[in-house]
Amino acid sequence: MPTSDHTASRASGAGGAAATAHPRATRAAVDVLQDGGSAVDAAIAAQAVICVVMPQAAGIGGDVLALVHDREGVAAVNGTGLSPRGLSAPPATTGGSSVAVPGLVDGWVTLHARWGRLPLEAVLTPAIALAADGLTPDQGLVAAVRRQRDRLEAGGASGWSLLSAARGDDGTTWVQPELAELLRQVVSTGRDAVYAGPHAAALVAAVRRCGGSLDLRDLAEHQTPCPPPLTVAWGEGHVHVQPPMSQGVLLAMALRKVRQLMGDGPVDDHLLVEVVGAVFAHRSSCRRGAELLDVELTVDPTRASGRGGPRSYLHTAGVATVDRAGQVVSSLISVFDDFGSGVFVPELGIVVNNRAAGFTDGDNAPAPAKRPVHTLAPAMVTSPAGVLGVATPGADGQVQTLLQVLTATLAGRSLPEAVGALRWRSQDGDLLLEAGHPAHGTLTARGHQVVPVPVGDGVFGSVVAAGTHPVPHAVADWRRDSDTRGVA
Repeated sequence: MPTSDHTASRASGAGGAAATAHPRATRAAVDVLQDGGSAVDAAIAAQAVICVVMPQAAGIGGDVLALVHDREGVAAVNGTGLSPRGLSAPPATTGGSSVAVPGLVDGWVTLHARWGRLPLEAVLTPAIALAADGLTPDQGLVAAVRRQRDRLEAGGASGWSLLSAARGDDGTTWVQPELAELLRQVVSTGRDAVYAGPHAAALVAAVRRCGGSLDLRDLAEHQTPCPPPLTVAWGEGHVHVQPPMSQGVLLAMALRKVRQLMGDGPVDDHLLVEVVGAVFAHRSSCRRGAELLDVELTVDPTRASGRGGPRSYLHTAGVATVDRAGQVVSSLISVFDDFGSGVFVPELGIVVNNRAAGFTDGDNAPAPAKRPVHTLAPAMVTSPAGVLGVATPGADGQVQTLLQVLTATLAGRSLPEAVGALRWRSQDGDLLLEAGHPAHGTLTARGHQVVPVPVGDGVFGSVVAAGTHPVPHAVADWRRDSDTRGVA
């Protein structure tokens, strides 16, 4: 069993670089960069391919949260949706009542209008071709279908070609003509491809068949806010995170506390775990945003508190890109749970998110026309050493993974080393630890409920990162199928 850290892959090039959750997506991003596209063009191209090859993690029925750095600074794009205006009871965790307005396509349109260089047709062509020509479902997708088949069939997906392809022998080709046509409509009509007309009507009908209250007005009135990011000092620079309704504020709180603790000496894994427990006590209050940065966090330097805080959800896909002009994107796309709500829209060839299941209590209590707290928490680091966009999937694990990586780099480890290092994840009162983690004995002695997990398990996230210095470069985790490539 491995006991040493791994080193993440790194690629660089004067023309830019990309790191994504899937090799096909990285290839699409790099092709766009080679054709003169911006980092935003490349990110959208990669995200669209992920929608084709990883529908269990992300899709046009889901959302996007992105941070973009250009010469004007860092901007946040919130491509998430409100709960339906007709929401009258707490949503279920699956099915129609768990659906919120999908934000991904309007997020793309918003990103492209401000930062795109190439026509949207050129950006989406790789995904359109892949959907139309077909692909062989990989093992991860096939396994997800097997786990979720009953839920998908309950959501109207009995006739979805993916379900039959996932039953077939290795090498079965899965073609998605409806999704290819939907992406073509995004090229020709922009946001109206999803938020108006027959596609919107089909989306609403599918959600309502499964007990939801989404209506055409919810879609027509959807908007993509672009508020300024939240920013905290970090080392010689700053870390920028998504503002509400992202859990990014929890990362900002944690970084601020760690910076304070560093004044008293080295910050070990025990302290980081305790900081995570302290910030997740405020998860339902993420709506308060910058106000939370002034909340005093208490941690015990010697003993585990036993806080239950973070949950065991997973999912999501990351994309990080950088172009030759120094534009950097850190982004995450998601349908929340595997295949989201399980609600299938046959006319579009997509499943729809279950983000309304993200409501909890307090400030995050369910209500009509309200955004729930989102787990998606991309980050951007700016300093005299350059700009770095970094993101990871993993729901409540996102804050934890990024905290470990950023703390390690501040302590002097290179980014590939920090991303490759063995990790922990706090969830449901347990502390999951990659086998061979050097702090196993110390964490156990301090009272943590340590649960060894095989090295490389997907529960520990899969970091993607892209930065500007010393040359445009990207870093991808060795966990899952993350991939990185540079452009000469």
